[in-house]
Amino acid sequence: MAYRIKQLRKRYGDTLVLDGLSLELPKSAVSVVLGPSGCGKTSLLNILAGIDTDFEGELDGFAGMRASYAFQEDRLLPWRSAKDNVALVLEARFGRQEADRLALEALRSVGLEHDAAKLPGALSGGMRKRVALARAFAYPSELLLMDEPFSSLDLKTRIAIMDLFLTLRRASGKTALIVTHDVREAIYLGDTVHCLSDKPSRVRDSLELTLPRAARAYVSADAAAIEARLYESIVG
Repeated sequence: MAYRIKQLRKRYGDTLVLDGLSLELPKSAVSVVLGPSGCGKTSLLNILAGIDTDFEGELDGFAGMRASYAFQEDRLLPWRSAKDNVALVLEARFGRQEADRLALEALRSVGLEHDAAKLPGALSGGMRKRVALARAFAYPSELLLMDEPFSSLDLKTRIAIMDLFLTLRRASGKTALIVTHDVREAIYLGDTVHCLSDKPSRVRDSLELTLPRAARAYVSADAAAIEARLYESIVG
């Protein structure tokens, strides 16, 4: 089973950004869209999230589907505690009391149960990113959309947060779509990687990754051939 995107076209005025883009997102797996800056990766996410409805093409399986959206910035409200930032996306559906309980449970899953009362300004960058992950996974969605969510972190913290993401994703069974321009990040996270051309973007290459997770480390030579193929697909 998969979500399917068929012949997607998106314009901004006279500028064609997405030109007949088609791809499949297998359910309960991590798909990565890899491409250069400005190729329309964020435009794709906005369309799938329902934020942008001005496009041509077909979205198969997305009707009635709930999506969580994780951005490059953590987008935490500075005047709300870590718990209240997570609860914010839950209150309308569950009510305040249950939202608070679910928020604390989500923070526990990322190791921040003892920091629930802290404001974002009192948290490190890695801790804020964990709050943002907790919020994304706490929301009752089938699809998780992620717009370069780890790019602002130093490498050591990034790897730790990516490992946490993979653990949460596996436990939740959610389908995830991550966009990035980082080849190593795509290899580390993806079950499938789709390489986009520069705009007007099309899918230039799609690659199913069968390499074991342990062989995908940033220092691993086992991923070198995959890395070379993905770089070649990006630069053409």
